[in-house]
Amino acid sequence: MVSDLTLEVVTPFGKAYSNEIISCTIPGEEGEFQILKGHAALISLVSIGPVKVQESDGKTVYMAVGSGYCEVKDNRVRVMVESAELAEQIDTERARKAKERAEKRLQEHKPDVDMDRARMALARALNRMKLTQLR
Repeated sequence: MVSDLTLEVVTPFGKAYSNEIISCTIPGEEGEFQILKGHAALISLVSIGPVKVQESDGKTVYMAVGSGYCEVKDNRVRVMVESAELAEQIDTERARKAKERAEKRLQEHKPDVDMDRARMALARALNRMKLTQLR
């Protein structure tokens, strides 16, 4: 199947994903949204969560992404996020340890701990662990 829709996911470390796609579902600040060919121009905030991609060859790919922005224009979807990791590349044990560290920080309530940062770390770890079950 030929697609005229492209997806590019970039992080501060470089391009994490680029391909021709049929559709993608992105975690937005007010809920997830799906992009298909012909979608209206859009700029949206992206939340920590899973991105689901239906590639042109029919394969479904999942990515764990951090927060950022998404731009849709002229059948090009560009997702600019703090982090992005394909589900098959997620180290389950590393994600579990990150979850435990974040939970410990949140439980201890130490004055030198940035609670917002700890909550975001927990959300990222939970997202990564969830996606390891989809591979």
